Amino acid sequence: MPDEDVRLGQLSAWLDRCLPELFAAEGWGAVPAATLTSASSDASFRRYFRWQAGPRSLIVMDAPPPQEDCRPFVKVAGLLASAGVHVPQILAADLERGFLLLPDLGRQTYLEVIDPDNADTLFADAVQALLAFQQLPLDAGLPHYDDALLRRELQLFPDWYLQRHLGIELSGAQLAAWQRSCDRLIASALAQPQVLVHRDFMPRNLMLSAPNPGVLDFQDAVYGPVTYDVTCLFKDAFLSWPEAQVRAWLERYWALAREQGIPVQADFAEFLRASDLMGVQRHLKVIGIFARICHRDGKPKYLGDVPRFFRYIEAVLARRPELAELGELLASLPAFEAVPA
Repeated sequence: MPDEDVRLGQLSAWLDRCLPELFAAEGWGAVPAATLTSASSDASFRRYFRWQAGPRSLIVMDAPPPQEDCRPFVKVAGLLASAGVHVPQILAADLERGFLLLPDLGRQTYLEVIDPDNADTLFADAVQALLAFQQLPLDAGLPHYDDALLRRELQLFPDWYLQRHLGIELSGAQLAAWQRSCDRLIASALAQPQVLVHRDFMPRNLMLSAPNPGVLDFQDAVYGPVTYDVTCLFKDAFLSWPEAQVRAWLERYWALAREQGIPVQADFAEFLRASDLMGVQRHLKVIGIFARICHRDGKPKYLGDVPRFFRYIEAVLARRPELAELGELLASLPAFEAVPA
Protein backbone atom coordinates (compact mmCIF):
# COMPACT_ATOMS: atom_id res chain seq x y z
CA MET A 1 0.00 0.00 0.00
CA PRO A 2 1.44 3.47 -0.88
CA ASP A 3 2.73 5.50 2.06
CA GLU A 4 0.17 8.25 1.40
CA ASP A 5 -2.68 5.73 1.64
CA VAL A 6 -1.28 4.46 4.95
CA ARG A 7 -1.09 8.04 6.22
CA LEU A 8 -4.66 8.72 5.13
CA GLY A 9 -5.88 5.66 7.02
CA GLN A 10 -4.02 6.77 10.14
CA LEU A 11 -5.40 10.27 9.79
CA SER A 12 -8.96 8.99 9.43
CA ALA A 13 -8.58 6.82 12.54
CA TRP A 14 -7.23 9.82 14.46
CA LEU A 15 -10.21 11.93 13.39
CA ASP A 16 -12.58 9.21 14.59
CA ARG A 17 -10.99 9.55 18.03
CA CYS A 18 -10.59 13.32 18.34
CA LEU A 19 -13.75 14.63 16.66
CA PRO A 20 -16.18 13.37 19.35
CA GLU A 21 -14.11 15.16 22.01
CA LEU A 22 -14.02 18.36 19.97
CA PHE A 23 -17.74 18.32 19.21
CA ALA A 24 -18.56 17.69 22.88
CA ALA A 25 -16.25 20.48 24.04
CA GLU A 26 -17.70 22.96 21.53
CA GLY A 27 -21.30 21.94 22.20
CA TRP A 28 -21.85 20.87 18.62
CA GLY A 29 -23.68 17.66 19.45
CA ALA A 30 -22.98 14.31 17.84
CA VAL A 31 -20.44 14.00 15.07
CA PRO A 32 -22.37 13.78 11.78
CA ALA A 33 -21.46 11.74 8.73
CA ALA A 34 -18.90 13.69 6.72
CA THR A 35 -16.70 13.62 3.66
CA LEU A 36 -12.91 13.97 3.64
CA THR A 37 -11.54 15.44 0.42
CA SER A 38 -8.24 16.93 -0.67
CA ALA A 39 -8.14 20.65 0.06
CA SER A 40 -4.65 21.41 -1.27
CA SER A 41 -1.04 20.38 -1.29
CA ASP A 42 2.08 22.50 -1.46
CA ALA A 43 5.71 22.33 -2.41
CA SER A 44 6.57 20.54 0.83
CA PHE A 45 5.48 17.10 2.02
CA ARG A 46 2.41 18.55 3.75
CA ARG A 47 -1.11 17.76 2.54
CA TYR A 48 -4.41 19.32 3.55
CA PHE A 49 -7.86 17.75 3.64
CA ARG A 50 -11.29 19.30 4.12
CA TRP A 51 -13.62 17.53 6.54
CA GLN A 52 -17.15 18.53 5.47
CA ALA A 53 -20.49 17.80 7.15
CA GLY A 54 -23.27 20.01 5.85
CA PRO A 55 -22.31 23.66 6.42
CA ARG A 56 -19.56 22.77 8.90
CA SER A 57 -16.08 22.27 7.52
CA LEU A 58 -12.67 21.77 9.11
CA ILE A 59 -9.16 21.46 7.69
CA VAL A 60 -6.87 18.56 8.53
CA MET A 61 -3.12 18.95 8.06
CA ASP A 62 -1.06 15.86 7.31
CA ALA A 63 2.62 16.68 7.93
CA PRO A 64 4.51 13.37 7.82
CA PRO A 65 7.53 13.05 10.10
CA PRO A 66 10.47 13.11 9.76
CA GLN A 67 10.12 15.36 6.70
CA GLU A 68 7.79 17.77 8.50
CA ASP A 69 7.35 18.95 12.09
CA CYS A 70 4.08 20.48 13.31
CA ARG A 71 5.58 22.10 16.40
CA PRO A 72 6.80 25.30 14.69
CA PHE A 73 3.36 25.71 13.09
CA VAL A 74 1.68 25.50 16.49
CA LYS A 75 4.17 27.90 18.08
CA VAL A 76 4.03 30.54 15.35
CA ALA A 77 0.22 30.28 15.13
CA GLY A 78 0.10 31.31 18.77
CA LEU A 79 2.46 34.23 18.19
CA LEU A 80 0.55 35.56 15.20
CA ALA A 81 -2.80 35.14 16.93
CA SER A 82 -1.48 37.16 19.87
CA ALA A 83 -0.90 40.03 17.43
CA GLY A 84 -4.49 39.82 16.16
CA VAL A 85 -3.59 38.12 12.89
CA HIS A 86 -6.26 35.76 11.52
CA VAL A 87 -4.56 32.37 11.64
CA PRO A 88 -5.99 28.89 12.22
CA GLN A 89 -6.67 27.92 15.81
CA ILE A 90 -5.32 24.49 16.76
CA LEU A 91 -8.48 22.47 17.46
CA ALA A 92 -6.73 19.12 17.97
CA ALA A 93 -3.19 17.86 17.45
CA ASP A 94 -1.09 14.73 17.31
CA LEU A 95 2.34 16.30 17.08
CA GLU A 96 4.23 13.01 17.12
CA ARG A 97 2.44 11.70 14.05
CA GLY A 98 2.03 15.06 12.33
CA PHE A 99 -1.73 15.58 12.36
CA LEU A 100 -3.47 18.90 13.07
CA LEU A 101 -7.17 19.77 13.01
CA LEU A 102 -7.84 23.41 12.12
CA PRO A 103 -10.75 25.73 11.32
CA ASP A 104 -11.52 26.25 7.65
CA LEU A 105 -10.47 29.84 6.84
CA GLY A 106 -12.03 29.74 3.39
CA ARG A 107 -11.90 28.14 -0.04
CA GLN A 108 -10.20 30.88 -2.07
CA THR A 109 -6.66 32.11 -1.80
CA TYR A 110 -5.66 35.61 -2.82
CA LEU A 111 -3.89 34.02 -5.78
CA GLU A 112 -7.23 32.68 -7.05
CA VAL A 113 -9.18 35.94 -6.77
CA ILE A 114 -6.79 38.89 -7.01
CA ASP A 115 -6.91 41.05 -10.13
CA PRO A 116 -6.14 44.67 -11.06
CA ASP A 117 -9.57 45.79 -9.83
CA ASN A 118 -9.36 44.38 -6.30
CA ALA A 119 -5.59 44.26 -5.73
CA ASP A 120 -5.42 47.58 -3.86
CA THR A 121 -8.08 46.47 -1.38
CA LEU A 122 -6.75 42.96 -0.87
CA PHE A 123 -3.16 44.10 -0.48
CA ALA A 124 -4.23 46.81 1.97
CA ASP A 125 -5.71 44.09 4.19
CA ALA A 126 -2.57 41.97 3.80
CA VAL A 127 -0.34 44.90 4.75
CA GLN A 128 -2.37 45.48 7.91
CA ALA A 129 -1.78 41.85 8.92
CA LEU A 130 1.92 42.23 8.11
CA LEU A 131 2.23 45.39 10.19
CA ALA A 132 0.46 43.68 13.08
CA PHE A 133 2.93 40.83 13.41
CA GLN A 134 5.93 43.02 12.63
CA GLN A 135 5.19 44.80 15.91
CA LEU A 136 5.66 41.63 17.96
CA PRO A 137 8.65 41.66 20.32
CA LEU A 138 11.59 39.49 19.25
CA ASP A 139 11.51 37.39 22.40
CA ALA A 140 9.84 34.10 21.41
CA GLY A 141 13.03 32.23 20.61
CA LEU A 142 12.51 31.91 16.86
CA PRO A 143 15.56 31.27 14.66
CA HIS A 144 17.35 34.24 13.13
CA TYR A 145 17.90 34.95 9.46
CA ASP A 146 21.64 34.91 10.03
CA ASP A 147 24.59 34.75 7.65
CA ALA A 148 24.57 30.95 7.62
CA LEU A 149 20.87 30.66 6.71
CA LEU A 150 21.04 33.36 4.03
CA ARG A 151 24.10 31.70 2.53
CA ARG A 152 22.52 28.22 2.56
CA GLU A 153 19.52 29.60 0.74
CA LEU A 154 21.60 31.28 -1.94
CA GLN A 155 23.61 28.10 -2.46
CA LEU A 156 20.43 26.39 -3.66
CA PHE A 157 20.78 28.31 -6.93
CA PRO A 158 24.16 26.92 -8.05
CA ASP A 159 23.59 23.51 -6.47
CA TRP A 160 20.13 22.76 -7.83
CA TYR A 161 19.39 25.10 -10.71
CA LEU A 162 22.78 25.49 -12.31
CA GLN A 163 24.43 22.18 -11.52
CA ARG A 164 21.53 19.72 -11.19
CA HIS A 165 19.08 21.26 -13.66
CA LEU A 166 21.40 22.81 -16.27
CA GLY A 167 24.59 20.81 -15.75
CA ILE A 168 26.66 23.96 -15.10
CA GLU A 169 29.24 24.08 -12.32
CA LEU A 170 30.77 27.41 -11.33
CA SER A 171 34.53 27.45 -10.97
CA GLY A 172 37.45 29.86 -10.95
CA ALA A 173 36.51 33.46 -11.71
CA GLN A 174 32.80 32.63 -11.96
CA LEU A 175 32.76 31.05 -8.52
CA ALA A 176 34.63 34.01 -7.03
CA ALA A 177 32.15 36.43 -8.61
CA TRP A 178 29.25 34.39 -7.23
CA GLN A 179 30.70 34.45 -3.72
CA ARG A 180 31.27 38.23 -3.83
CA SER A 181 27.72 38.74 -5.07
CA CYS A 182 26.37 36.58 -2.25
CA ASP A 183 28.41 38.60 0.24
CA ARG A 184 26.79 41.85 -1.01
CA LEU A 185 23.27 40.47 -0.79
CA ILE A 186 23.84 38.99 2.66
CA ALA A 187 25.46 42.16 4.00
CA SER A 188 22.44 44.16 2.86
CA ALA A 189 20.03 41.73 4.52
CA LEU A 190 21.94 41.64 7.82
CA ALA A 191 22.18 45.44 7.95
CA GLN A 192 18.38 45.81 7.93
CA PRO A 193 16.20 46.33 11.01
CA GLN A 194 14.87 43.01 12.31
CA VAL A 195 11.25 41.91 12.74
CA LEU A 196 9.30 38.66 12.73
CA VAL A 197 9.44 37.35 9.15
CA HIS A 198 6.80 34.95 7.79
CA ARG A 199 9.12 33.93 4.88
CA ASP A 200 6.33 33.08 2.42
CA PHE A 201 3.95 36.01 2.82
CA MET A 202 2.46 35.80 -0.65
CA PRO A 203 -1.01 35.55 -2.26
CA ARG A 204 -0.90 31.74 -2.35
CA ASN A 205 -0.71 31.69 1.46
CA LEU A 206 -3.38 34.33 2.12
CA MET A 207 -7.01 33.26 2.26
CA LEU A 208 -9.96 35.44 1.35
CA SER A 209 -11.78 35.31 4.67
CA ALA A 210 -13.47 37.26 7.45
CA PRO A 211 -11.52 38.88 8.98
CA ASN A 212 -9.35 39.26 5.91
CA PRO A 213 -6.86 37.79 5.20
CA GLY A 214 -6.49 34.37 6.71
CA VAL A 215 -2.75 33.74 6.97
CA LEU A 216 -1.28 30.28 6.36
CA ASP A 217 2.08 28.50 5.88
CA PHE A 218 3.90 30.47 8.57
CA GLN A 219 5.74 27.58 10.25
CA ASP A 220 9.16 28.67 8.92
CA ALA A 221 8.99 32.11 10.55
CA VAL A 222 12.24 33.68 11.75
CA TYR A 223 13.54 37.01 12.98
CA GLY A 224 14.98 38.80 9.98
CA PRO A 225 15.05 41.75 7.55
CA VAL A 226 12.12 44.13 7.67
CA THR A 227 11.79 44.28 3.86
CA TYR A 228 11.56 40.51 3.37
CA ASP A 229 7.82 39.84 3.67
CA VAL A 230 6.58 42.96 1.91
CA THR A 231 8.92 42.27 -1.01
CA CYS A 232 7.66 38.69 -1.10
CA LEU A 233 4.05 39.95 -1.14
CA PHE A 234 4.42 42.21 -4.15
CA LYS A 235 7.01 40.19 -6.14
CA ASP A 236 5.17 36.92 -6.00
CA ALA A 237 6.19 33.53 -7.32
CA PHE A 238 3.03 33.07 -9.36
CA LEU A 239 1.87 36.49 -10.58
CA SER A 240 3.55 39.79 -11.40
CA TRP A 241 2.53 43.44 -11.23
CA PRO A 242 3.78 46.53 -13.09
CA GLU A 243 6.96 48.03 -11.61
CA ALA A 244 5.29 51.39 -10.95
CA GLN A 245 2.44 49.70 -9.08
CA VAL A 246 4.84 47.68 -6.93
CA ARG A 247 6.79 50.83 -6.07
CA ALA A 248 3.58 52.62 -5.06
CA TRP A 249 2.51 49.71 -2.84
CA LEU A 250 5.97 49.55 -1.26
CA GLU A 251 5.90 53.27 -0.55
CA ARG A 252 2.45 53.00 1.04
CA TYR A 253 3.66 50.14 3.26
CA TRP A 254 6.80 52.11 4.18
CA ALA A 255 4.74 55.16 5.23
CA LEU A 256 2.34 53.05 7.32
CA ALA A 257 5.22 51.17 8.92
CA ARG A 258 6.86 54.43 9.98
CA GLU A 259 3.56 55.65 11.43
CA GLN A 260 3.16 52.46 13.47
CA GLY A 261 6.70 52.31 14.78
CA ILE A 262 7.97 49.45 12.61
CA PRO A 263 11.76 49.86 12.32
CA VAL A 264 11.90 50.49 8.58
CA GLN A 265 14.66 52.52 6.97
CA ALA A 266 14.27 56.28 7.55
CA ASP A 267 14.60 57.13 3.86
CA PHE A 268 12.35 55.53 1.22
CA ALA A 269 15.17 55.30 -1.31
CA GLU A 270 17.20 53.34 1.24
CA PHE A 271 14.20 51.12 1.95
CA LEU A 272 13.68 50.51 -1.76
CA ARG A 273 17.33 49.54 -2.26
CA ALA A 274 17.12 47.12 0.66
CA SER A 275 13.92 45.65 -0.79
CA ASP A 276 15.53 45.23 -4.20
CA LEU A 277 18.55 43.36 -2.83
CA MET A 278 16.40 41.30 -0.48
CA GLY A 279 14.26 40.33 -3.45
CA VAL A 280 17.27 39.17 -5.46
CA GLN A 281 18.38 36.96 -2.56
CA ARG A 282 14.90 35.42 -2.35
CA HIS A 283 14.48 35.01 -6.09
CA LEU A 284 17.78 33.15 -6.47
CA LYS A 285 16.83 30.94 -3.53
CA VAL A 286 13.39 30.14 -4.94
CA ILE A 287 14.78 29.31 -8.39
CA GLY A 288 17.00 26.76 -6.62
CA ILE A 289 14.07 25.46 -4.58
CA PHE A 290 11.90 25.02 -7.66
CA ALA A 291 14.68 23.03 -9.33
CA ARG A 292 15.05 20.91 -6.20
CA ILE A 293 11.31 20.27 -6.06
CA CYS A 294 11.48 19.11 -9.66
CA HIS A 295 14.48 16.82 -9.43
CA ARG A 296 14.22 15.58 -5.86
CA ASP A 297 10.47 15.52 -5.31
CA GLY A 298 9.20 14.88 -8.84
CA LYS A 299 7.13 18.09 -9.08
CA PRO A 300 8.27 19.81 -12.30
CA LYS A 301 5.41 22.31 -12.59
CA TYR A 302 7.12 24.91 -10.40
CA LEU A 303 9.93 25.35 -12.94
CA GLY A 304 7.40 27.06 -15.19
CA ASP A 305 7.57 30.12 -12.96
CA VAL A 306 11.37 30.42 -13.01
CA PRO A 307 11.33 33.00 -15.86
CA ARG A 308 9.25 35.30 -13.62
CA PHE A 309 12.08 35.37 -11.09
CA PHE A 310 14.67 36.10 -13.75
CA ARG A 311 12.54 39.06 -14.87
CA TYR A 312 12.45 40.36 -11.29
CA ILE A 313 16.23 39.98 -11.06
CA GLU A 314 16.80 41.68 -14.43
CA ALA A 315 14.74 44.70 -13.34
CA VAL A 316 16.81 45.11 -10.17
CA LEU A 317 20.14 44.61 -11.95
CA ALA A 318 19.22 47.42 -14.34
CA ARG A 319 18.95 49.96 -11.52
CA ARG A 320 21.47 48.68 -8.95
CA PRO A 321 25.05 49.16 -10.19
CA GLU A 322 26.40 47.49 -7.04
CA LEU A 323 25.06 44.22 -8.49
CA ALA A 324 26.82 44.64 -11.83
CA GLU A 325 29.11 41.70 -11.13
CA LEU A 326 26.14 39.43 -10.48
CA GLY A 327 24.56 40.66 -13.70
CA GLU A 328 27.70 39.85 -15.69
CA LEU A 329 27.89 36.39 -14.14
CA LEU A 330 24.27 35.56 -14.89
CA ALA A 331 24.53 36.96 -18.40
CA SER A 332 27.38 34.55 -19.09
CA LEU A 333 25.21 31.55 -18.24
CA PRO A 334 22.50 29.91 -20.36
CA ALA A 335 20.45 29.96 -17.11
CA PHE A 336 19.87 33.68 -17.53
CA GLU A 337 18.23 34.12 -20.88
CA ALA A 338 16.19 37.10 -21.94
CA VAL A 339 12.57 36.24 -21.25
CA PRO A 340 9.66 38.18 -22.80
CA ALA A 341 7.62 40.17 -20.30
